[in-house]
Amino acid sequence: MARARPSSASASQPPKGDTRAHLEAEGHVCLLRDASDFAGPKDVAELVRAEAVQAALALHLYRAGRLLQGHGIPFGVVFGGTDLNEDVRQGDKHRAMGAVLQEARFAVAFTEAMRAAACRQWPHATDKICVQGQGIATAPNAAFAWGTFLQRAGIPQSADALHVFLLICGLRPVKDPLFLVDAFAEWHREEPGAYLVIVGPEVDPVFTREVKAKVERAAGVRLLPEMPQADLHAAEKNCLALVNSSLSEGMSAAILEAMDLEVPVLARNIPGNAAVVQHGVTGLLFSNPQEFVQLARRLVRDPELGAKLVARGREYVRTRHCWRAERDTYQRLVRSLEGGAARPAC
Repeated sequence: MARARPSSASASQPPKGDTRAHLEAEGHVCLLRDASDFAGPKDVAELVRAEAVQAALALHLYRAGRLLQGHGIPFGVVFGGTDLNEDVRQGDKHRAMGAVLQEARFAVAFTEAMRAAACRQWPHATDKICVQGQGIATAPNAAFAWGTFLQRAGIPQSADALHVFLLICGLRPVKDPLFLVDAFAEWHREEPGAYLVIVGPEVDPVFTREVKAKVERAAGVRLLPEMPQADLHAAEKNCLALVNSSLSEGMSAAILEAMDLEVPVLARNIPGNAAVVQHGVTGLLFSNPQEFVQLARRLVRDPELGAKLVARGREYVRTRHCWRAERDTYQRLVRSLEGGAARPAC
């Protein structure tokens, strides 16, 4: 096969990082598709025929991987996080994911812990599960207007000692954007310069309505729609900290990007976050809203703490989440999908 056409036709979202750019740099033609665009494997089969797809790469073992079975094209999968942390608890999904791994040429886990968890669940796939952390590269928009951002968020620029905390997430239950709202609103009443801004797409319409209703009643909490990535990165650099309050994460790109942008990280203490945030070293971990507020107050009052976290976080991301290493890995793995290539060494 001279040119693979890896399609993420079954991806629940584009693969983490910049996987498409990695593959196109080696000459592959990539078709990016969302799993929700397909009613089932039949729709994927039609795409495979219409576009002469020769290979596929899917993000999320359950939502995406199961759509790729039985089409006669080689494929690999990338664990998303909720597949290993949530879906695995349901018997039918567990069996379906095991069957996907049986057919997949390779699978990618973001951390050794994720790989170990997958190997415990599906021992038959142990020798095909590779570990590759997300490669991170950020490019803030130099022309970004912070004042305009604050105006859109309804935050008065004249506020004394303004401290903006940014929570980036799609509005869906697993991201739990409401986890901190009540505690933050109470803190804002004591410290009017403290604001929590939630930014992200409306993924779950029903849950989005709940979030909007709650935020409208919460002092000091604002909700903004999805932004272009370059603008989002520029906004981050003006914030006191990046916040993650998810119930479950595979590996949060937002956390790693904040480290690369030299922004302190405040993350919920869950396995996916704890795998990349070392408490007190590369960021701060909290287990409940009250602990979050205590740690947020520390960041406000102790700039030296923030500076130390930023320096160590930047070093961590630049040594452990190298964009070029990620490119090399995915290019090598996708080459293994060509023709009768042997299974890649993981």
